[in-house]
Amino acid sequence: MPLCAPHNDEMTNAKRPKNLETLSITLAILDMIPKVGKISAPEVHERLKATGYDRDLRSIQRQLATLAQHFPLERDDSSKLHGYKWKADAKGISIPSLTLHESLLLNMAESYLRNLLPPNLMQAMAGFFRQARHNLGPGTNARLERRWLDKVRVVSESMPLLPPDIQPGVLEQVSKALYSETWLELDYTNAKGERKQHRVMPLGLAQQGARLMLVVRYEGYDDERSLALNRAHTAVDTQLPFPRVKDFDLAKYDSDGGFGFGTGKTIRLRFRIEKLSGQFLTESRLSKDQVVVDLGKQLEFTATVVESERLIWWLRGFGKRVEVLEPKGLIRQLIG
Repeated sequence: MPLCAPHNDEMTNAKRPKNLETLSITLAILDMIPKVGKISAPEVHERLKATGYDRDLRSIQRQLATLAQHFPLERDDSSKLHGYKWKADAKGISIPSLTLHESLLLNMAESYLRNLLPPNLMQAMAGFFRQARHNLGPGTNARLERRWLDKVRVVSESMPLLPPDIQPGVLEQVSKALYSETWLELDYTNAKGERKQHRVMPLGLAQQGARLMLVVRYEGYDDERSLALNRAHTAVDTQLPFPRVKDFDLAKYDSDGGFGFGTGKTIRLRFRIEKLSGQFLTESRLSKDQVVVDLGKQLEFTATVVESERLIWWLRGFGKRVEVLEPKGLIRQLIG
C-alpha cells in the first residue's frame, strides 16, 4: 500500500489532523513489527499507549489485519493471540540498516542503561535494539563483534551481589513520573521495617551497586531522601505535575554523600595505611587536594572528603592495616 503525499485540497480539509495521526499510528505500528520473533495485537496496543496513542484493542487488531494484506508481513495463527513479523525477504520501512559497530554499541547500551533510560525512550529504541541483537546473532558475519561482548564487563569494587527483586510495574511507574515530573504515590517499607504510604516528588534515579536508588522529596518537606526501589511494594504515577525543583542537582547530591548516608559535611581526613593495601589510592585519588607521604612500609594520605557512613564502612574494611589520625570525631566513630 503506497504512502502518497496528500492532495492540495486535502491539506485544507478539517480532517487533516486526524489523517496525520492515523498515518503516525500506522508508521508506529510498522516500526514495532520485528523481523525476528513476533508481536501480538495486545503488545502493540500496550506500546502505543506508552507512547501516547490511545486506541482500543479491536481497532489495533483490524489495523494489523489490514496492514498484513498490503505489506510483506507474516501472521502466525498457531495461537489465539495472532503474532506478526516481517517476512524474511522484507526490508521493513523505517529502521535504517545498522553497521556492526553501531549494533555493538546499541547492544552494550541496552545491557547497561535499560534501567536508567525513560520507558518511552526505550520503547522508541526497541526496533533498533532488536535489529542490533539480530545483527550480532548466530549465523551472521559478526564473529569478532560477538566475541567483544564476552571481552568487556563492568565489575564491582566490592563483594558482588545479585540485584534485589523489584515488584512488577514499580520501575515503569517510577520512570514515567521521573520523566514527566509528576507526583508519585509509593507504598514503601523503610530499613526499619515500617510500611507506609507516601506521596513524593521523584528527582533522580541512580544505580548503586546492585540496587536502584530513587531520590525524592516527600510532600511537605524541602530536603531529599534516597529510597531503594526494591523496598517499594507499589508505585503509581499520579500524572499530576509538581513545580520543578530548580535547586536540586543529582551530581551534587552524589558528591555530597547523599547515597552514602551523609549530610554533605566535608572533613580533612588524615590516615596511614600499609603500602601494599593503599597503593591503589595513588592512582585513584580520594580528592583533588590529596597529599601522599611515603613512610617506607606505610603511606600517609591527607584529603578532603565527605563525612558519611560509607566512609566509615570503607575505613573499617581495612581493619588493622589502617590508622586514622584526623579528625578526632571520626576516630571516635571508628572505635565505637
